[in-house]
Amino acid sequence: MHKEAAMRRPLNFRPVGISLGMIGTQVLSAQQTPLKVALLLQTDVVGMEGKEVVVQFSEFAPRATSGKHSHPGHEVAYVLEGSGTRDIEGMPPVTARAGDVFYIPSRKVHETKNASTTDPLKLLVFRIHEKGQPITVRIEDLYFWK
Repeated sequence: MHKEAAMRRPLNFRPVGISLGMIGTQVLSAQQTPLKVALLLQTDVVGMEGKEVVVQFSEFAPRATSGKHSHPGHEVAYVLEGSGTRDIEGMPPVTARAGDVFYIPSRKVHETKNASTTDPLKLLVFRIHEKGQPITVRIEDLYFWK
């Protein structure tokens, strides 16, 4: 009888499932994000009706790219650390290093790529654009280049 009762008892897979779920969550959270963006300031521009200024800190992981995108306003970016390639539609790609500043005209499709395989690319970005518009209009997703 003892053997029969053991065979009819349902197996409890909950502890195994919970353990696998916890391990999977840790692995997924350990994967690197291509781009981290922190919004530092977003406010109206006095004397320019319908315009706002946006200031962001952007950090590109090694081998990360922004993917092709545009903004509804003008962008000025200062390279704080690292080096990257800036590719603006209709213009040749340009490499920017720490201390360089670059300008991207309003609504121009562009992509920024971290040139390093080991170090992050850090930018301080200033934009003036139409209030109420999305900060970024994505054409292509973020990704890691090979």
